[in-house]
Amino acid sequence: MMNILISGVGGQGTILASRVLGKYALLCGMDCKISEIHGMSQRGGSVTTHLRMGEKIYSPVVWEGGADMIIAFETLEAARVKHYLKADGILLVNEEKILPMPCITGAAKYPEDIREKLLADCKGAKFVNAKEIAKQAGSEKTTNIVMLGGICKLYGFDKAVMEEAVVSCVPEKFKQLNLTAFRMGYEQV
Repeated sequence: MMNILISGVGGQGTILASRVLGKYALLCGMDCKISEIHGMSQRGGSVTTHLRMGEKIYSPVVWEGGADMIIAFETLEAARVKHYLKADGILLVNEEKILPMPCITGAAKYPEDIREKLLADCKGAKFVNAKEIAKQAGSEKTTNIVMLGGICKLYGFDKAVMEEAVVSCVPEKFKQLNLTAFRMGYEQV
């Protein structure tokens, strides 16, 4: 049984990442359940996906303190969902900062010490500049796939099967670009 939480901001590819992981589970012969929370995603709001895979899954929801891994596409989003992580879980954080609306309007300030707090609170926390790796791969839109490459390596997923999942979930014209991003994430994270 594996419990995964993916968190990001609208437009970062959270939903695609969950579909790739779901496809990976199916290709490995596992049952998989996914629950997506979109919120105000079209306005740059939070998007969170709960994903559970294993022999037989009855509920898609990951409970607090039950996530084996959290994949956070934005730093503040990682802080927002860290309470879902198991004590020995893996937290992979993209070092990108996307200002929420209260920060844009001046009603609030973006916290400056998030990285230090996450490193102190989560033993398995690892930070990566996935957006920069994605740009090197050919498009910053593949940041989510870079993150999947990283989590594949960190958690020990079968790389070839994950590549097959990536290829099956993206349009034909973007397959090579996404494979390049995945492989770069796998190597550099």
